[in-house]
Amino acid sequence: MRIDMNNIANNLNTPLTAPAYPMPPYKFVNREYLNIIYRTDAKALRAAVPEPLEIIGDPLVKFEVMWMPDVSGLGAYTEAGQVIPVRFNGEDGDYTHSMYVDNFPAIASGRELTAYPKKLGAPKLYVDSDTLVGTLDYGSLRVATATMGYKHIEMDKEIAKNEICRPTFMVKIATDYNGDLKICDLVRTQITNIDVKGAWSGPARLQLFEHALAPLADLPVLEVVSASHILTDLTLNAAQPVYNYLEEQ
Repeated sequence: MRIDMNNIANNLNTPLTAPAYPMPPYKFVNREYLNIIYRTDAKALRAAVPEPLEIIGDPLVKFEVMWMPDVSGLGAYTEAGQVIPVRFNGEDGDYTHSMYVDNFPAIASGRELTAYPKKLGAPKLYVDSDTLVGTLDYGSLRVATATMGYKHIEMDKEIAKNEICRPTFMVKIATDYNGDLKICDLVRTQITNIDVKGAWSGPARLQLFEHALAPLADLPVLEVVSASHILTDLTLNAAQPVYNYLEEQ
């Protein structure tokens, strides 16, 4: 039997007979975060943040590693990357600068449906004796190692919730068949459906290593400011455009 027009139009991703991912919402059970906020070089940070987002206060970056063992439709995967505190139209939030993921459906759905800047990588989050460890490899090379004392200080769950639920800004880019820009938007999303099951802080360190195609070290670690270890159940929301770069040209 041939695939008719309606079935083609109702499939938002390919292959038509074996789509790369199911449609959202995606529900996460026991989504676990290691977050390390560090101070970086102000000039390098300005070069990484697109207009009209503004950098506020100290030049800070959050390196995060997330272990997601139970995700509806996507399975299990780990993710790592960098987000940058910013302000847009008077609202404070985070700009997602980079993400490295070890699961193809998560990469494809994140890039195609939303605007998450996901690339293939090999992040890990695990406990080594008394230490929570987050690592990121790109290919066969280590590009980040984060360590934190395991559950040293219990953290207020409301503070942890506010950390996870900050608005997130990303740039969505799509071209037409000539390679010309068809979509170039700043988009916004925010987690609103969340249950924080546990949260801790403690001493932490972060090392970033130079790599041409995973340039996390372009935002160097000058000082670790704080760290958190947060366990949650949550559901991701869709992203909405808030600024059209093509119209502003």
